[in-house]
Amino acid sequence: MARYFDVHPVDPQPRAIGQAVEILRSGGLLAYPTDSCYALGSALDNREGRDRILALRGLDDRHHFTLVCADFAQLGQFVHVDNATFRTIRAATPGCYTFILPATKEVPRRLLHPKKKTVGVRIPDHPVVHALLAQMGEPILSSTLLLPGEDEPLTDGWQIKERLDHQVDGVIDSGECGDEPTTVIDFSGGVPEVVRVGAGDPGRFE
Repeated sequence: MARYFDVHPVDPQPRAIGQAVEILRSGGLLAYPTDSCYALGSALDNREGRDRILALRGLDDRHHFTLVCADFAQLGQFVHVDNATFRTIRAATPGCYTFILPATKEVPRRLLHPKKKTVGVRIPDHPVVHALLAQMGEPILSSTLLLPGEDEPLTDGWQIKERLDHQVDGVIDSGECGDEPTTVIDFSGGVPEVVRVGAGDPGRFE
């Protein structure tokens, strides 16, 4: 059964966040709220985490995973960003955007897009995610909590707990959460390409 954490949306309790982080560090899968919608997360060194997320979401190996980062210093360790791209991304973060960029050698090979050698990165604007990342000390490997055959992500923590009780190891509930995935911008070709329109305004990249 998944552990259920009811946390404050603005000032999440450090003890509960610490217990959720321990789930990640011990190889578990966590459902947690972001500024766009719920996400599934695992630790970067969790070899089974990637496969569990793919299986739960019904995806194949071509899926672009996202590294949810605390700040630009952390983001810069995992992707190559030129000066122009850096300025463009910085103007849009933190926020509801995911950016696809060429990965550095810091990213485990199994997490890369098999052909492009790219990975998604993002810096959310959500106190619960900030607290998780502060205690983790590294990015969280993440993917939108959108189940096979469904058009919209799950948004209610208790409902997620009931539906995925034996498929995830922990659920963080901080009340209302967004119901739209991030807007995805692909910078791997040198110029920004909007590949998914979501919660973030795509206008600045078009």
